[in-house]
Amino acid sequence: MGNKIESGSNYDKNFPRQLIRTCAQSRRTGYIHAFIPSLPAIAGIDKSDNGHQVMNTLEQIEAQLATLSKSERKVAARILAAPQEAIHSSIARLARAAEVSEPTVNRFCHRLGTRGFPDFKLQLAQSLAKGASWVSRDVNDDDDTRGYSHKIFDSALAGLQQVRDQLDLAVVQQAVTALSQAQKVAFFGLGASAVVAHDAFIKFLRFDLPVVWSEDIVIQRMSCINSRAGDVFVLISHTGRTKNMVELARLASVNGSTVIAVTSPASPLAEVATLALTLDVPEDTDVYLPMVSRLTQLTVIDVLATGFILARGAAFRENLKRVKEALKESRFDKPFTQENAAQQKN
Repeated sequence: MGNKIESGSNYDKNFPRQLIRTCAQSRRTGYIHAFIPSLPAIAGIDKSDNGHQVMNTLEQIEAQLATLSKSERKVAARILAAPQEAIHSSIARLARAAEVSEPTVNRFCHRLGTRGFPDFKLQLAQSLAKGASWVSRDVNDDDDTRGYSHKIFDSALAGLQQVRDQLDLAVVQQAVTALSQAQKVAFFGLGASAVVAHDAFIKFLRFDLPVVWSEDIVIQRMSCINSRAGDVFVLISHTGRTKNMVELARLASVNGSTVIAVTSPASPLAEVATLALTLDVPEDTDVYLPMVSRLTQLTVIDVLATGFILARGAAFRENLKRVKEALKESRFDKPFTQENAAQQKN
């Protein structure tokens, strides 16, 4: 077979499966398939568009176990046992979990033909991705326009429904109270979450309240460092694992500010925030484009804005009305219709 197999190793126990996989990739694959039509399914081997056999990253690791050093096999075992955890780990964290050094992890990654640990994680994530890689877990490569359009809409509706049913309304009320009593409100996010933070900033600008927004991490840090009791920081991060967001939460909390996190359950950001509005959305943005997660964040911001308006009372709503009236001058008039005429009478 070319490689010596050590007796008693994990590779030895899986030898029949490895033999099938090795044979499936040999030049005589076609001959073997004639007698074992289900061989690709048995060996876990996918076919690429041109018909050649292609192993995913986990299968590559299994196939190379016998060629790895003892320390590298520890890394392989850790990744095979928890591939999703490996995607989200730093090289230091994976090295600690496997009880090896960081250079060992790097050597392991190079053994698999990647440029290093970050490149390995990308390949592993793509291997685990279902359907059209990096787009959406619900979309397949062969979907037509109607198919993928309906899937995206259905996924969005289902995600919003799930978040609505699971949202902790007691925490929503606490967040609304904190915002309505705030001396200043800041909305911060990075990447796709920065867009949601900017949308919240524009909404709250209409209110009689000092509002801050920036996607520059330096400005964000300065705002948190100079914060005080009575300030409220709304930090938005789907994963809740963005290190800068967690650091901002800690900086603001030290000064007595209230930190409201819009994030995933049991995330580092949720742990350090004063209030955590957790959105349990089944969308891994390390693998797929942010879609449903972004929509749920925007909707929660709408909920907070609505609660804020109602909490401020009728006098505040009159001020909001004046702001809306002032904005009308910046727009062309709507086309005159009977419906518009009826609205003007009322």
